Amino acid sequence: MKIHLTPSLKRQATKILADLHNTKEPVLITEHGKPSAYLVDVEDYEFMQNRLAILEGILRGEHAIAQGDFVSHSEAKNRFSKWYTN
Repeated sequence: MKIHLTPSLKRQATKILADLHNTKEPVLITEHGKPSAYLVDVEDYEFMQNRLAILEGILRGEHAIAQGDFVSHSEAKNRFSKWYTN
């Protein structure tokens, strides 16, 4: 991971962004020696957001199962049969 100070981001934004697009390597921006933000490629960010949404869905499902909030396979088939026909 590359690290840049805030002033270098201001001075070299075009170069830093070009490197980011070429390498797909996230860039850590620091202010006063402390991490402040990450720059990531748009495609990588969208991929991470989609993956997070999937993981959150799995977690909701696991919680529902743990609380007994689910239906059997045959009941699910009955409920969906009005939308799906063989």
